[in-house]
Amino acid sequence: MEGQQPPVCAAREAHEEAGVSGEIDAVEIGQYRYFKQVKGNVSVPCKVEVFALKVTRERKAWPEKDERVRRWYTVAEAASAVDEPQLRLLILKFAARMSAAKRH
Repeated sequence: MEGQQPPVCAAREAHEEAGVSGEIDAVEIGQYRYFKQVKGNVSVPCKVEVFALKVTRERKAWPEKDERVRRWYTVAEAASAVDEPQLRLLILKFAARMSAAKRH
């Protein structure tokens, strides 16, 4: 999304892909890289910046509803559901930070 700040892009992606919106953190929780398969069976290297979103609204309809299924996971389920090892680690580290913050 040319000209947009990364957190704004992340919030927009959350809306388009999962129909959720809320308070997006301006500071990324981390990033990871992977190879995305595009048309013609070509692999393109991608860097993904990950931002925390406190969901305050779930829409019944959203742009990619017909292409995706929204599902809420526990931390353990989310970590095991992703293919990218770096994303799995980000999920687990973020959850640990949130857990520690609640204790203080």
